[in-house]
Amino acid sequence: QVQLVESGGGLVQSGGSLRLSCAASGSIYRINAMGWYRQAPGNERELVAYIRGYDPTTYTDSVKGRFTLSRDNAKNTAYLQMNSLKPEDTAVYYCNAKVVPITRIWDEYEYWGQGTQVTVSS
Repeated sequence: QVQLVESGGGLVQSGGSLRLSCAASGSIYRINAMGWYRQAPGNERELVAYIRGYDPTTYTDSVKGRFTLSRDNAKNTAYLQMNSLKPEDTAVYYCNAKVVPITRIWDEYEYWGQGTQVTVSS
């Protein structure tokens, strides 16, 4: 089994910064992709930033130039540095990973974290 544990959410004023972390643990053979989604009240979950292998990182247009996704492969951890935060960034942020488990190295499975709240006040 694989677990994703997120941390780093909180309350920040407009223009401030936060750094989210997502640590993957468990029976991991390889992590093929990691990233972040978010869901605001009344909205659908949307992609924020994602990286797969050596492909360029994908960012949703609204966060380009403000958010940076990075990975520490040795720690199976992904980070989302969020700068110049805006009230419209307020949402629950979910970590997502595509993982090849040790027990089934011919398959890829998708996992989600429990979510961390980010609130940006105006």
